Amino acid sequence: MVFSEDSKQRLSTVIDLAKTVFHYGFIPTVLYLGFKKGADQGMPEISVTNIFW
Repeated sequence: MVFSEDSKQRLSTVIDLAKTVFHYGFIPTVLYLGFKKGADQGMPEISVTNIFW
């Protein structure tokens, strides 16, 4: 496959944007999913203050 310079630049921009979104969005996504699921039975309740303690 041969890409034009314009296509290469656009692909590079999209990849850089995806890296940035993943970099800044991974931890908040994991925390959100953990809060959404909730604590397992027998474990203390999950709250925002428990994250920092």
